[in-house]
Amino acid sequence: MRDKKNPALRTRLPLLPPAARSTGAHLLTKAAAQGRFALPCCTQCGRFAWPMPEACAECLSDVALKDAPNEARLISATTAEVPADSYFRERAPWRVGLVQMGCGPQALVHLHPAAQAGDALDLTLMLDRAGQAVLHAGPKGGDMTSDPQWQHMTADPRGRRVLITDARHIAALPLALALAGAGAAAIFAGVPEMWKPLPQREALLAVPGLTLVSLDVTSDMSVADLASDIGGKVEILINTADLPRPGGLTGPTAQADARAAMETVAFGLMRLARSFGPPMTARGADGPLGAVAWVNVLSVFARAHPPALAGYGAAHAAGLALCHALRADLAQGGLRLMTVLSGPTDDDWFQTFDPPKVSGKALAAAIVAGLQRGLEEVSVGDLAKDLLQRLAENPKAVERAMAAGGI
Repeated sequence: MRDKKNPALRTRLPLLPPAARSTGAHLLTKAAAQGRFALPCCTQCGRFAWPMPEACAECLSDVALKDAPNEARLISATTAEVPADSYFRERAPWRVGLVQMGCGPQALVHLHPAAQAGDALDLTLMLDRAGQAVLHAGPKGGDMTSDPQWQHMTADPRGRRVLITDARHIAALPLALALAGAGAAAIFAGVPEMWKPLPQREALLAVPGLTLVSLDVTSDMSVADLASDIGGKVEILINTADLPRPGGLTGPTAQADARAAMETVAFGLMRLARSFGPPMTARGADGPLGAVAWVNVLSVFARAHPPALAGYGAAHAAGLALCHALRADLAQGGLRLMTVLSGPTDDDWFQTFDPPKVSGKALAAAIVAGLQRGLEEVSVGDLAKDLLQRLAENPKAVERAMAAGGI
């Protein structure tokens, strides 16, 4: 931030770690984004490798990603007092170590300050501020949150100010409670149409540090006004704005319902990005408690939807598509964009759907855990996880099943 005593000083600009990676290495990025620990593994001899090779060093066969055991032992450690890269130099001293993985390869890793040579370690595949997959190692069973290097690669709400865009969402109250429990410094909860009754108003106001603010994501003026008030204070934005409207393509209100859903989910995201994106990106280098993350809560039906949810699914598909551009914009400031794909929630709008459904508490817990782990993709609910798995295996089979009325 600009020094008030010396206004001539330039605002500190966000720097990013080195981001160059091979095409094959982006397989690791996918695993890290989902919170999996997976390593390159030969498809023939089964040997693990690190870093990502073009072919197996032993038999020259193809290499693919495979879930791997994450235990390792520290061979040696060092502290870089004056790193060559500008990003790490700003954050020096930076601790690194050479580890022997339990599954075979040796690797250089970002290292927890408490780890000593010979210690048993837990490895984590994480995304750094440039959005690239890196290895972090800490003492087995230790507290990773005490490591400042770990914190640089996550979006922990502790000490940060958070905006929840829609306080009427099923997850808003449990999310506010979870954020307060995680140590958030302040929580803003947006309320569209303040004059309407808000059944959980008293419960929300009882959450420590929470303030209700007027925010309607379908209004340019409402979003811009709130951004002018608190845009420079928000370090994490969680977009929960949604408008569930079941209906196919041929119903009498299909077009109107689809347009309303699109205004809230897709164009609402664009309004938020236009007003909150620039100030948050500019604060990506504001020290250890600078702006750090943006969360979009979407339906898994953004990936595939039954005909009865045509307009709703299209709105969420549009929101998911916009996430790719927003991720690139936020990355310039080192901010993480996390996409949360939820199954049908346990509320009146999805009353006719068969269980299991997603409770507000489960959705809130997944969001906070994803922030604390620095994830980029989170799926919540058995239906969402099953649907995503089936889409990866055979998208046409999913399409046919949904056309027949199944999920």
